[in-house]
Order: sequence, then structure tokens, then C-alpha cells
Amino acid sequence: MKANFFVLLLAACSFFVACQQQYTPKPTGYFQIDLPKKEYKTFNDPGYPYTFEYPSYANIVKDTVFFDAAPENPYWINIEFPGLNGKLYMSYKVVGASAKNTFDKLVEDAFKLTYKHTYKAEYIDERPFELPGRVSGLFYDVGGNAASAKQFYATDSTKHFLRGALYFYAPPNADSLKPVINFLQDDMVHLVETLQWK
Repeated sequence: MKANFFVLLLAACSFFVACQQQYTPKPTGYFQIDLPKKEYKTFNDPGYPYTFEYPSYANIVKDTVFFDAAPENPYWINIEFPGLNGKLYMSYKVVGASAKNTFDKLVEDAFKLTYKHTYKAEYIDERPFELPGRVSGLFYDVGGNAASAKQFYATDSTKHFLRGALYFYAPPNADSLKPVINFLQDDMVHLVETLQWK
């Protein structure tokens, strides 16, 4: 009888001790993102002064509004990534078309637009590139919780100037967006590597 009482007392103590443990919540996690297969198609619409390859899981939409005004010319487009909740804004300018479109001014504007993210960025890396077919420019990697983590400009320095900036319809959280940003960075590089002027 003493043994049964002792076992019962031990079980009761174990039950109360086990029930008094502190609950530790799981850390915040992020949803798994299923990234699409890399496949590309060519953008070569008549009348546009450029052609390039872009992902088959993206849509190209003509940009009709620029800060509540009409874009400077009809060659501004947006590449939308509906499954990834992002958009690559692409603006095109003719070098030398006006006093505000000199080559130096366009490069300066691209620099200023990228460095507006400095207050949120942890760093901004610049990577120059030069490709065959008179295409050269600069890639910008903006680290941290900046609104646009990847930007570029591509030009032939005499006539064509194309600028791109990647944004997401989500709060700029570098940790949660990193897989998608890296995935789309490869697409931006492919776009620039296949870019040709007409």
C-alpha cells in the first residue's frame, strides 16, 4: 500500500511540475515561396527603340502614369511579376533630346534616384558592366530594408538610356524578400545581357 501511495504521489508531482513549464512561442517564420521555372521570351514590339528577353512568368504593361502625369515618351514600360508580387519599372530616355537629357544628367539622375534609398539602406553597391552591342551601365544592389533593392541603368551613351528599378507590393523586409529578390536579380541581369538597341 505504501508503494502504491508513493507511485501515485510521484505521478501527481510529475504532472504538476510538467504543467508548470513556461511556454516558448515559435519564432516568426515566412511562407515558403514556390519560384517558377526560368524561361524567357523576347520583347520586340514594333516602334520600341529596344529589344530584350524577359521571363515567361512576367507581363509587360505600357506605363501610362508617372507621378500623376504622362510619361516623358511612349517607351516606358513595367514588367509585372504577378506570382511574386513585384514590378520592374523601366523608363527610357533619348540622350540629348533636350537640355535635361544630356548623358551626364541622365547618369546623375539615376544615381540620385538610387541614393534616395540611403536612409533605409544598409549599403549600396555599384557594379559596372559593359556588353557587346554598345550596351554598358551600372547595377545597383541596395541592401537592407530599402523600397527598391535592385536597380540598373543601361546605355550606349549617345542615344539610348534605359533605367530599371524593382519594387514589391509588400513592406520592404530584406529577410523575407531575399529569395525573391535574388531570383529576380538573375532575370534583370538576363534582360540587360540580351538588351539590344534598334
